[in-house]
Order: sequence, then structure tokens, then C-alpha cells
Amino acid sequence: MEKTDAITALAALAQDNRLDVFRLLVEAGPEGMPAGAVAAALDLAPNTLTFHFDRLRTAGLVTVRRDGRSMIYAARFETMNSLLGYLTENCCAGAPCAPTVACKPARKRDKIST
Repeated sequence: MEKTDAITALAALAQDNRLDVFRLLVEAGPEGMPAGAVAAALDLAPNTLTFHFDRLRTAGLVTVRRDGRSMIYAARFETMNSLLGYLTENCCAGAPCAPTVACKPARKRDKIST
């Protein structure tokens, strides 16, 4: 990750609602969440949420896809991991320390009816 990309990502996360949105999407996993569910979970007005989603998308922290009439937003784990790696790459003056673990969310399994 380049320094300018890290600054853009950190700036996008440096606002309480956007940080809450991103953390909720990380919790939701790679499937993401519909915008309406995010708005309801965080008690945010849809127009306000759209602004926050745009900032997070510009920073490369979330993706969006259409599913019928819904817009589904998901965290970009590769960007999050790159940011964490950038922030910790010089940890402990370059000496080996705690292993860096990248977040690899598991996909939710379909329920099997018995």
C-alpha cells in the first residue's frame, strides 16, 4: 500500500459513523449487507449513509453490488489487510515480533435442512 492510499483510508475511517459502518460490514463478512439493513442497524438516515458509503468506496474500503432493488455493501478485506500491513510493517524496528495475521473471513454456510 502506498502512503497516499493509507492516508485516504485513514481519513475515511476518521469519522464515527463511517467507522461504525465499516466495522459493521467487516462483521457481516464477504456477503455484505443491504444499505437499508446498515441504516437500520446504525440508525442513520439513508441520504447520510449514502454520503458515508461514497467516502468509504472512494478510499477502497467497501464495494457495492446490486441485488434486485437492493444495494449490497461489503468490506474490502484486502484493502483492510493492506492498511494494517502498512501500519505495522516497521513494527519492532524490523525485528521479528508477533506474527501478522491477515483477516480471511469465512463465507457463511448455507443451512442444510434435515
